[in-house]
Amino acid sequence: MAIPLYQAKAEFFRMLGHPVRIRVLELLQSGPTPVRDLLRAIEVEPSALSQQLAVLRRSGLVRSTREGSTVVYALAGGDVAELLRAARRILTELLAGRSELLIELREAEVRTP
Repeated sequence: MAIPLYQAKAEFFRMLGHPVRIRVLELLQSGPTPVRDLLRAIEVEPSALSQQLAVLRRSGLVRSTREGSTVVYALAGGDVAELLRAARRILTELLAGRSELLIELREAEVRTP
């Protein structure tokens, strides 16, 4: 029996529900990125990043390629970037009264395409 669409959507959003995964997706909006650069930008233990990258890879949101000894990650499609932009717009509206978070969201928008 197929799972209902609303349940599939809930599972999708649960999969996105980790700060490291969201940060990886944000960073990958700029283009393919080596793991070493993701580690430097996110500042987590390599094993923690590896675990979160595996979740994103299994979900089909990112793809990886090997260039020599370097593993490079990229978004699997443009819809992920659009989803992140939509989330930023929604949060901006919801947090309009919370100026500190709003400033952080706007700064992130300037840094991220």
